[in-house]
Amino acid sequence: MSAGLTQSYLARSVFGPWRSRGSSTRVLLFTLESALGAVSVVLLAALAHWSSWLLPVAALLYLLVVVPTALLCGFWQAVIVSFAAVVAQSLFSARQPELALAANPASSITLAVFVLVALTVSRLSSRVTEHAREVESRGGQVESLYEFTRRTLQMNLYMEPGQQLAELVHDIFDLEAVALFDADLHKVYQAGYWNVDPQEMAQNVYYFETTDDEPEIGIGRRVVRLGAVPIGSLVVRGDTSPLTNNAIASLIAITFDRYRAFANESRIETERRTEQLRATVLDSLAHAYKTPLTAIRAASTGLTEMGRLSPGQSELVSLIDEQTSVLADLTTRLLTTARLDAGDVAIHVERVNAGTLVEEVVSSLKERLASMKVAIEIADEDLVLKCDRQLIVMLLTQYIDNACKYANFGTTITIRVLNAGAEAIFSVHSFGPVIPMADRERIFDRYYRSSGYANRAPGTGIGLSVAKRAAQIHGGYVWVTSDEQEGTTFFAAIPLTAGKETS
Repeated sequence: MSAGLTQSYLARSVFGPWRSRGSSTRVLLFTLESALGAVSVVLLAALAHWSSWLLPVAALLYLLVVVPTALLCGFWQAVIVSFAAVVAQSLFSARQPELALAANPASSITLAVFVLVALTVSRLSSRVTEHAREVESRGGQVESLYEFTRRTLQMNLYMEPGQQLAELVHDIFDLEAVALFDADLHKVYQAGYWNVDPQEMAQNVYYFETTDDEPEIGIGRRVVRLGAVPIGSLVVRGDTSPLTNNAIASLIAITFDRYRAFANESRIETERRTEQLRATVLDSLAHAYKTPLTAIRAASTGLTEMGRLSPGQSELVSLIDEQTSVLADLTTRLLTTARLDAGDVAIHVERVNAGTLVEEVVSSLKERLASMKVAIEIADEDLVLKCDRQLIVMLLTQYIDNACKYANFGTTITIRVLNAGAEAIFSVHSFGPVIPMADRERIFDRYYRSSGYANRAPGTGIGLSVAKRAAQIHGGYVWVTSDEQEGTTFFAAIPLTAGKETS
């Protein structure tokens, strides 16, 4: 153990219990320490006078009292003891002329020098002792910070970290009380005993961004920040330094960030596995439906060709055939979606005229568009794409079918094709329910249906996701705009050259 730490330990072990008490007790202790030192030097002065010791010898004895007083008691006690030594030596020397201060100036200087040395040593020792205490305190807090860091790295991130962190800070740093506010979850976690409401206090620190320390009452307040963004707050009551409070707040911010990153990663992985399982199940079901649907369609066609059906029977057979077509189309979409997500679709690139492509899709949907007004606007009749015809047909079919479902009766569906440099921009415009801003990104996600569309017409939430994936396979992208005055327009930007042309 170093000399400074030894002195610090000795001073605490002798006088520490008394110094930790009230102010009146400290005044009494100061008086007793000063009086004890003064009595000691008076007795030494009397011994020096009775033994007829020379002044340098007496000064050395005074020094043996002053220095321990400075080490164990303090600087001002040492000053009082030094002054008592000078006065006592002067009084006893006056009764012994041959040793009088006035009769021996050199001895007077010697006494003054020894007293000055005593005061200097006492001051230095006091500083060393205080420094040793600070080093010891900092060393203990550094060890606590290391332990806190180690424990936070071992935390169970499957659980919310707030309560775990509050208890760790309380136990490791031996604090009276801890309050921790998580702004993301809007929860306050506490450990220890608070004589005031810690929830309001911790929230106020966050909302007013209060960062301060009050050593007189042992309160430290910190805003927990991740970079420059406040994400919570910390309030502690106990014996900690401002630097330690800063370090604790930083470690808490890092732990919050780790927890959120871990939770987000777990959520994404869970969603990925769920989506993969769902795609696998739907693919299997779609394949299983193909065979019975083909048999039902063949049977309905056979009944129609046999003839001799009553009008009622013919109507039922037509209904069976119609609904079988709907199921077959839905099954095809499911199979295509599964293949698109799995990356199993090979692009068969060929040269396709954009205007011809649009007319082909409109012609295939003539029954659906029979009761609608349709306008086709082709900016460049000679615009040619290198693309997979089947996938682009599927994209445009979905856009136009979607417009048929949700367009207001009597309004016009407008289909446009523009040449935008290296891209062809396909768009389908209609007037119908406005798509909320929050839904415009998610509406292309599989199975998602906009809140403005869900009750307007039946649907599965699959078609737009197929359209998005078809555009992405070509290196393109999709988006939608929607406004009550301007209407709703679905866009698809397709590169003019998506790949090598197949023979």
